[in-house]
Amino acid sequence: MATHTESTTDKGVGLALALSAVAVLGALLMVTDIEAAWGFAGAVLFSSLAVVAIHLYWD
Repeated sequence: MATHTESTTDKGVGLALALSAVAVLGALLMVTDIEAAWGFAGAVLFSSLAVVAIHLYWD
């Protein structure tokens, strides 16, 4: 008799890792004044999206 196995995906983890990589790139942009502002904004935005991705896709 066949049993049902639960299949989960790692979509949330992969998405969080990808967004975290973009956040790190944004943090690395903080060289001069205007790039620092945009780099910080990008780092905060993409790190927040990484946390949201984990919460949305976590089983």
